[in-house]
Formats: sequence, structure tokens, C-alpha cells
Amino acid sequence: MATYSFDVVSDFDRQELVNTLDQVRRDVGNRYDLKDSKTEIDLDDTELVITSASDMTLQAVEDILRTKATKRQLSLKIFDFQTPETVGGNRVKQVVKLRKGLSQDIAKKLSKTIRDELKKVTVAIQGESLRITGKSKDDLQAAIQLVKSKEDDLDVPLQFENYR
Repeated sequence: MATYSFDVVSDFDRQELVNTLDQVRRDVGNRYDLKDSKTEIDLDDTELVITSASDMTLQAVEDILRTKATKRQLSLKIFDFQTPETVGGNRVKQVVKLRKGLSQDIAKKLSKTIRDELKKVTVAIQGESLRITGKSKDDLQAAIQLVKSKEDDLDVPLQFENYR
């Protein structure tokens, strides 16, 4: 008897994020009210840093970022906006952490929920992902529906990979 499986992961397309940030920079450079704000957006591996002239321009850049990310099918849950802080020269800096991977708490919570509600599948935590295995594809479809119904309660976006 064959077994089927899939992985539940939390990830995002980095190239889409880079393209989104390019669009945001272009918009900030073109908008009359933001043109002279000397706004900078720097992308690292785990976060992006927005530096701007004031809280108002920072809020406008944040709104543009949310809009552009939505248009490019990036989940807004990947952005973890930290509180803005004042830096030298009357400038404001905001760190935006990028959420990637399932934390142990979220993985355990999802695993327990699936095990409690679906008896015919097995769940294994594998690093920053969950592997769900079952004897029937219908059981796996039920698991996917269950995870999708719980996704609104979580602060990370979920994807399903390696369905076989």
C-alpha cells in the first residue's frame, strides 16, 4: 500500500520581494510628497530597514510597501513591523523583520491540532516545516483543509509543498 505525503512550510519568493522593493523605491522617488524625504530601503537576509525623514513619510512608505506586496501576491504576514526609532539628523528608522519558516511553537500547535482532529494521518516536525503522511490522498486533502482553516489564527503565511 502506497503512502502519500506533503510538507507545510512558511516561505516567500525572495525575487518577488526584491521586485516589490524596487517598485516601492520607484514610487517614493516619483511621488511629490516623498521625493525629498531621502528615504532608503535596505534588504538583508532576515530583515529590511526603512530610513526616512519623518514618521509621516515612514507611514506612507509602509503603505506603499503593503500595496505593492499585495499586488505581487506576497502575503503581508511575512512582514513583522518593529516600532520606529529616531536616528541622528532628525531621521526615523524602522526595522521590518521577514518571517520565514515555522517556529517550534507554531509547528507544535499545528501538529497537535492535526493529530487531535484527523486520526488517519501522521505528523512529523522537520526543522522549520511539517511533514504530513497518510495512506489516502483524501486524508491529506482533509489535512490541507484543516490547516487552511487554522491559518488565520497564525501570524505566518503557509504553503503546501512536495505533495506526492
